[in-house]
Amino acid sequence: MFENNVICNLLGIKYPIFQGGMAWIGTAELASAVSNAGGLGIIGAGHMPPDALRNEIRKTKERTDKPFGVNVMLMSPFVKEVMEVVIDEKIPVVTTGAGNPGEYVPALKEIGSKVIPVVASVALAKRLVRVGADALIAEGTESGGHIGEITTMALVPQVVDAVDVPVIAAGGFADSRGLAAAFALGAHAVQMGSRFVVSEECIAHDNYKQFVLKAKDRSTVVTGKSLGHPARVLANKLSRKYEELEAAGASAEELEALGVGSLHRATHEGDVDNGSVMIGQISGMLNDIKPVKQIIEDIVNGLPDAFKASEANFR
Repeated sequence: MFENNVICNLLGIKYPIFQGGMAWIGTAELASAVSNAGGLGIIGAGHMPPDALRNEIRKTKERTDKPFGVNVMLMSPFVKEVMEVVIDEKIPVVTTGAGNPGEYVPALKEIGSKVIPVVASVALAKRLVRVGADALIAEGTESGGHIGEITTMALVPQVVDAVDVPVIAAGGFADSRGLAAAFALGAHAVQMGSRFVVSEECIAHDNYKQFVLKAKDRSTVVTGKSLGHPARVLANKLSRKYEELEAAGASAEELEALGVGSLHRATHEGDVDNGSVMIGQISGMLNDIKPVKQIIEDIVNGLPDAFKASEANFR
C-alpha cells in the first residue's frame, strides 16, 4: 500500500507511522513492538543517563531486527553523552526536540543516521533543514507533553510548503481518519504518542492508562506557560496546584520544584493525582487498550474507508 511513500522508503519501514519518543514510557518494550508491527518505534531518551539509554537500545535490538529510533531531548543534562551512545550504537533514526541538533548532525550523518527534528514553527523548520535535517516532525499544540502554540492543522501545511524534505505530522492523530487528514495536509507520515500510551506493550502504570481512558475532549490543560516551556497534561490535583501557583506569581524555582519527579510518579508509581499525566487532546477519543500490532493494523486497514468518506463529500 505504501510502496511509493517517501518516509517508508527513506527509513525502510512498512507503514508511515511513528511512535512518539515519550520520556519514561518510550522504552524498549514499546519501541520494539511498534517497529515489529511495521511502524517506527522510538526510544524516548528524555533525561536518561547514557548507561540507561544504552541498556534500552540493546534491549530493543534484542527484540527487533527492524529500524527504530531514539528521541534525544537537547535540553537534557546528559545530551553530549547521550549523543555519543547514539553514535556508538549506530542508531538508524534520531529524532530531536527542544533545540537545534546542528552540532551533532555531521557525526550522525557519518554513521548513516537519518536526523529528524521536531519543530513547532516554520522558522525553526527552515533553520533545521539548513543544518542537514533529513525530514521534520511538525508537532501541533494538540500534542501531549511539551508543546508549541500553533495547531497541527495550521502548522503542518505551512511547514510542508516551506521546506523541501518530507514532513511527519504530529499532534492529534490516533486513527485512520487522522492519517488520511495528514496526507491531505501534505505530510508523508504521522507520529502518535497518546494512542500508544494505551497499548498493551506500553509500560505505563495501569492507573495512568485508565486515567487516560476516562478523559474527555476538554480534560487536558496546559501548565508551565510562565516558565517558557508549556506542557499539556490531564487536569488533576497537581495541575490545579501548579495553575494556582502560576496565577499567584510563584517563582520559577517554586514551580520547577513542584514538577520534579512528577512524570515518573504518574507513569511508574501510578499516582495520577499528584503526578504529571502527559497526554494529548486526542485522549478524548481513546477508549480501549490494544496490542500495538492491532492499533497499527486498524489504522492501515481503515484508511481506504477514510478516503472514501472524504471523497463522498465531493459528489
